[in-house]
Amino acid sequence: MSIAMKVPTVGESITEITIAKWNKKDGDFVNAEEVLCEMESDKATFELNAETSGILKIIAKDGDVVPIGGLICEIEPSASTATAQPTTKIADAKPTAEPVKSAVTSEPAKILEMKVPTVGESITEVTIAKWNKKDGDKVALNELLCELESDKATFELTAEAAGTLQVIANEGTVLPIGALICKIAVGAGNATATSAVTPVTPTQPVNSGTTENYAAGHTSPAAGKILAEKGITAQEVKGSGVDGRITKEDAVKAEQKKVETKPATTAPAHIPSVGGNRSQSRQKMTSLRKTVARRLVAVKNETAMLTTFNEVDMKPIMDLRAKYKDTFKEKHQVGLGFMSFFTKACTVALQEFPSVNAFIDGDELVFNNFCDVSIAVSAPKGLVVPVIRNAEGMGFDQIEKEVVRLATKAKENKLTIEEMTGGTFTITNGGIFGSMLSTPIINAPQSAILGMHNIVERPMAVAGQVVIRPIMYVALSYDHRIIDGRESVGFLVRVKQLLEDPTRLLLGV
Repeated sequence: MSIAMKVPTVGESITEITIAKWNKKDGDFVNAEEVLCEMESDKATFELNAETSGILKIIAKDGDVVPIGGLICEIEPSASTATAQPTTKIADAKPTAEPVKSAVTSEPAKILEMKVPTVGESITEVTIAKWNKKDGDKVALNELLCELESDKATFELTAEAAGTLQVIANEGTVLPIGALICKIAVGAGNATATSAVTPVTPTQPVNSGTTENYAAGHTSPAAGKILAEKGITAQEVKGSGVDGRITKEDAVKAEQKKVETKPATTAPAHIPSVGGNRSQSRQKMTSLRKTVARRLVAVKNETAMLTTFNEVDMKPIMDLRAKYKDTFKEKHQVGLGFMSFFTKACTVALQEFPSVNAFIDGDELVFNNFCDVSIAVSAPKGLVVPVIRNAEGMGFDQIEKEVVRLATKAKENKLTIEEMTGGTFTITNGGIFGSMLSTPIINAPQSAILGMHNIVERPMAVAGQVVIRPIMYVALSYDHRIIDGRESVGFLVRVKQLLEDPTRLLLGV
């Protein structure tokens, strides 16, 4: 009688799972407690183990979504299949030059479990981004095993001991904090056991009086059905399963081979032959990308976001930079960029318009007496926003050095959670990519964000004369629930005044 394997209850809030990957094929012989497949929910990844030994019949395929309690597969326990197990053949085989009992007397390897470490208070799960080692590899103490991604940063997992690696969670798997990632077998017990049973191969006959074992040439139920439908006998197919058993995959390949021998038909004349590549590719979203997407949508839905615009004549800043940039770099070992001017101008304006530097917490307005300015940086794995702490008290050289330091760490995926949390106001520069105008989205729970854009020479009226000036459009997106129109416009006008007359920044007027 077949044993039905169903989706177990894996959590109170989980109602369904997805079949991520089958480790066995339909028609394969499986042993009790052997891992059959991996299941994914929206929170974690689980393994399904065989409840008994027998022939596997797969019901749910890779990618199928199955509710809790739904049927995944069936196992047909049968005494006739016992001979297909390699362990039975080893027991009945003739003694080898080295007795099998040597494997039993060898010292067993110590198994060390590696679990997801606690990486931050607000982080509840991580994604396996990349394995640097493969399953079965020898690893050394403190050697880098894999990279873990959260919705805020990337972390590295190093080996806690030297030994043989056994990978449990594959790349792309989402794991909760404390979940098992891999195991390390510390010791050589496994190698001794393997060498002891190596002389007994699966193709060795059980009975010296017969030339074939029972499984050779026999089909699994699924494979037999496919072969019968296609009119192919089992003798025409070479089995790749245990002891030569014909699996479903073997039957499908045999069918494909027959189809391939048929003469190709000519395409209808009315269908034009078009050159070019029309292939597609799919890539799983990283945890960082999914979190950014979720938060941006939440901001649009939960705030009364509005954007106001202005333009800045960048000539005074450009003239000042051209005059002092070499001296500045020689003294401070860092270049003088536009970001320090904008950061200083914003910190001055934030102190004059405190609501722009505030946020809503329930029924209360929280006003910050400091300016932690977040700088949006485009990193390889997505948008990150590191924070310049107490920017209001920094000089131009300090701001430039901090910008370079944070941008470098962002590109190397080495930003820490502390460097990306907090922030009272954000500056984003789409101008480096050529953007002329945009409406940036607020970085919650902040209440405003300033968008910089590219600098383009445009005709302007100055003192009754038309002159060509380098102009930048600036945009301030703000939460209208806390910031009124007068304050938002006044803030942006104040930033414009400070940038068009940078001596104000030095004199504090």
